[in-house]
This record gives sequence, C-alpha cells and structure tokens, in this order.
Amino acid sequence: MKKIAIFPGSFDPFTKGHEDIVLRGLTLFDEIIIGIGHNSKKNIRYFDIDVMVGLIEETFKDYDNIKVVVYNELTAELARKHGANYLLRGLRNTTDFEYENSIAQVNKYLYEHLESVFLITSPELAAISSSIIREVHKYGGDVSDFIPYPLPK
Repeated sequence: MKKIAIFPGSFDPFTKGHEDIVLRGLTLFDEIIIGIGHNSKKNIRYFDIDVMVGLIEETFKDYDNIKVVVYNELTAELARKHGANYLLRGLRNTTDFEYENSIAQVNKYLYEHLESVFLITSPELAAISSSIIREVHKYGGDVSDFIPYPLPK
C-alpha cells in the first residue's frame, strides 16, 4: 500500500524550513501532497495563493512524488479524498507541539485512519517562520536566505 502524506499549511510564504520537512518526509512516504489551505484566522494572504502554488511547484519540479493542491475544507477530508493516511508536520519548538497536538487529536477523531507524523525542524532552520519572513519582506528586507525560490519582482 502506497504511503501518502498531506503536508498542510497556509504557506504564506513557503519557507526553507517547509522545504526541509518535505524532503526529509520523502524518506518516510511514497508521495507527499502539499496542501495550501485557507486559514480562517487569516483573512488576507500576503503572497497570492496562485503565485505561491507556482513557486512551490517550481521548487519541486524534479520530484514526481510531490504535488501541490489548494483546498478549502477540513484537512482530514482532504486526506480522505487523496487516500492519505498521514499528516506530515514540522515542529520548531514546544509551542508548535502544543498547537499541533490538539489539531492531531481532532484530525484523528474526524478520520480514524489518519496518523500525524511530526519531524523536528533542522536546527539551522528553526528560527524561520512565515510571519517573520512576511514582516521582513514588507519593509524591504532581503528574505532570499529563508525561502527556496526567488520572489517575483
């Protein structure tokens, strides 16, 4: 049976930390679906979702076993639709764990075959967050060391 994982997030933007989790996840899973979800707590995206899809697809263009989808439903439903029995998540710190643990419990309740797999962020990438990158970019700072693709001008 093919091991398919969903790597869900708003990815606004997709960072080198996210890329690291996906690439390390390929040692565990046959296929990874990067699911760009609509976060109900975030009304407006900083980076256009269609642009982000293109940038992520370009980042993984050499990998046939990585796909990118946009979704506006429960992550458990996305997993069910794609035959995924795993959610892949990265943890930078204990705060991430507390948040992710609650979500994992609910996802397991919603779809009993769904297991959450957590990878600890590589130490050199642990300080990177999408919100910090947005803030630096907003004020004209160089974010190229934190993202795996060049941003469009």
